[in-house]
Amino acid sequence: MKLLLLLGLVALGHCFVSRVPLRRAKSLRQRLREHGLLESYLKQHPYNPAAKYFRTSLSFEPLENYLDDEYFGTISIGTPGQEFTVVFDTGSSNLWVPSVYCTSPACSNHNRFNPAESSTFIGTNDSLFINYGTGSMTGVLGHDTVTVAGIQVIDQVFGLAETEPGDFFYYTPFDGILGLAFPSIASSGATPVFDNMMKQGLVDKDLFSVYLSKDEKRSSFVLFGAIDPFYTTNGISWIPLSAETYWQIAMDRVSLGRKPVACSFGCQAIVDTGTSLLAMPNRAVSTILSILGASSSGEINCSAVSRLPNIIFHINGKAFPVPPKAYVIESDGYCSLGIEGMDVPTESGELWILGDVFIREYYVIFNRANNMVGLSRL
Repeated sequence: MKLLLLLGLVALGHCFVSRVPLRRAKSLRQRLREHGLLESYLKQHPYNPAAKYFRTSLSFEPLENYLDDEYFGTISIGTPGQEFTVVFDTGSSNLWVPSVYCTSPACSNHNRFNPAESSTFIGTNDSLFINYGTGSMTGVLGHDTVTVAGIQVIDQVFGLAETEPGDFFYYTPFDGILGLAFPSIASSGATPVFDNMMKQGLVDKDLFSVYLSKDEKRSSFVLFGAIDPFYTTNGISWIPLSAETYWQIAMDRVSLGRKPVACSFGCQAIVDTGTSLLAMPNRAVSTILSILGASSSGEINCSAVSRLPNIIFHINGKAFPVPPKAYVIESDGYCSLGIEGMDVPTESGELWILGDVFIREYYVIFNRANNMVGLSRL
């Protein structure tokens, strides 16, 4: 069934801004498990969430990064518009979708862009190559009108996939990816969608904000050009970026309740909507598992959750807690910690990724006007 998403203009104050509702659906991990493919997939492709953040001459975007992603939105490309379900990913910068030229099995059950049906499409001879670990996504770059919640971005460069990796991509609940990080990490020098929104004067403010709902009572969304005051009643804490690549900030330390456990001398963190869990150095994972009484695989007794302490991220002199009900994930009667290990060497020390487990606790504002991240406790 074709997935539809309501697009609309929402008035806040005296200006109009554009909101993309996000729907919550089964993750790739759940779909692979249902088809009995998860175990073989993980054996063939050991998951290293850090791989996404190693910058090389080839763009690397590990498919595993989206194993647990549950939030998706809809955009359209072309004139008339052709609809696609995408991940709005603050951890990458390119826009790409499958094309009618794609013959891979993974494209057969996803929406595919047809240039011949768009009167505004302009083709190029430039190629796009993204290594997914499970195989490569190859394609070409084209230009067309991209519509995001009523905002029409003219002459947007995007990737038209001609091959997609492996059978596993067949089960992804999304067609493509819309990156919201900085131009400095965009493959093939492509200008990201939000950068074009700013250049073309399509947003009232050079920022966007994200709300990820914890349940189905409220709808998740990405809001372009404004801050929704309904979600900032607790005030906004502004944190300067430490690098203009990903949405990267400096952290002071990490504690469990009052007990310091990691990042004792400061570290780096990336606020990433395209990563579902809390990713941290393997040494920190071992320490946290031991203190919380979890198994080496992260499993924990569900009855003990209410007695667990908050994980507190100390950033820019303030404390940002994540309670156990947020970092413990319950599924089919089993409980596990929503954390995963990785090791990324950086010039500024160890790297953490604050994914959806963290973002669900805060209304997050990604401010390009002054290169800051704003956090408001929900």
